[in-house]
Amino acid sequence: MTRTWSRTSRVIAGTATALAVLTACGGGGDDTASKPNGPVTITFWGWAKGSKDVVDAFNASHTDIQVKFEEIPSGTAGGYAKISNAVKAGNAPDLVSIEYASLPEFVSSGALQDIGDQFTEADRAKLLPQSVELTTLGGKSWAVPFDAAPQAFFYRKDLFATYKLQVPTTWDAFKKTAEQVKKADAKARIATFFPDDPTTFEAMAWQAGAQWFKAENDTWKIDTTDPATTKVTAYWQGLLDADLVHKDASFSPEWVGSLKNGTTIGYLGASWGAGVLKGNAPELSGKWAVAPVPTWDGKPASGMLGGTSFAVTKDSRQKAAAVAFAEWMSTTEAGVKARIASGTSSAFPAAAALRPVAKKAFDAGYYGGQDIYALFESAGASINPHWSWGPTTGTTNTAIKDRFGRIARGGPSIADAVKAGHDATVAELAKRGLKVEG
Repeated sequence: MTRTWSRTSRVIAGTATALAVLTACGGGGDDTASKPNGPVTITFWGWAKGSKDVVDAFNASHTDIQVKFEEIPSGTAGGYAKISNAVKAGNAPDLVSIEYASLPEFVSSGALQDIGDQFTEADRAKLLPQSVELTTLGGKSWAVPFDAAPQAFFYRKDLFATYKLQVPTTWDAFKKTAEQVKKADAKARIATFFPDDPTTFEAMAWQAGAQWFKAENDTWKIDTTDPATTKVTAYWQGLLDADLVHKDASFSPEWVGSLKNGTTIGYLGASWGAGVLKGNAPELSGKWAVAPVPTWDGKPASGMLGGTSFAVTKDSRQKAAAVAFAEWMSTTEAGVKARIASGTSSAFPAAAALRPVAKKAFDAGYYGGQDIYALFESAGASINPHWSWGPTTGTTNTAIKDRFGRIARGGPSIADAVKAGHDATVAELAKRGLKVEG
């Protein structure tokens, strides 16, 4: 764990006002610190690839705990709204999938339980320190980290060869390569700007060195007009204005169709994207490869795009069992193998000791036998440590997503969308009675 990352996270978590918001509302539940006596049944909601396979494997190998699984839409596609509504109605499941970016908001709304009595320091020591930091708020542990999600660039190596393209290592080179793609095939584009999903753009800002959320003393400081964000905003606006990238919704039929017909020849994603491509376009096996995401200066750098954790909802009466299952998914060879062996997941475990298990379980034949996990390992080591999430990420994303959707229809600029996210975040923090600058 870098000292910078640790210090930044502790400043965020230790701020007096932030601490009050992030912990005062947190649920306690009736569970005790002891492990479940069983047999008990818990409910689990999630959407990550391979989740059902993991549940099936757990149920087949355990008699003290059984898990009922319900697949829900991904978080930004309605999953988080479903979880929030269930919490408000008092009928939430025991365990839910929550990405790191959204965890602070669920904690601040009182939707989750502190699991520190079950998820101990010894348990956390098995996992990537950065992931542990992202799930530790106000000095309390709120979720079991599952994976990290460093950025990566997936590309059609056959079409890159046909068009005589070099894999870009810098963003300047990426733009030039995008121009070459369009010139080679008027319908083809190097990648897609997802108007429905701000998280990819946020990962780009993270990679560039932006820091949108920062707490100092008793004040939240929100800054989306910093040089790094401004640079990323101008860059992607330029690509859109020059029609060098597609504008399809993430993972939509249109996007998948463009992958299959060769009019989209690259995908700016994360480590989990290897499974996404394999699952959506199996007929393209052997035609894709993975490269480090381009950077501004050619030196390794990455943000984090997503990343899953498992949290216990406030009304669960089976906290010990829920945490036991979450830890099995995240920290055991059997749990990781069950997910990766499904063939649809290429998760990069937060547990470093289990990455060789994931590598062995994932059939890399789709990528011509490339050692994609070695690439993910390097990318993970280059994650920019200066980014922290604030307690209103959902508000930020909703506002940006609304404007991004209009961009796809010829509406406002990316800068307008980011400003809308900034303004909505400041307003929401002020509404909660917090001191805010921005």
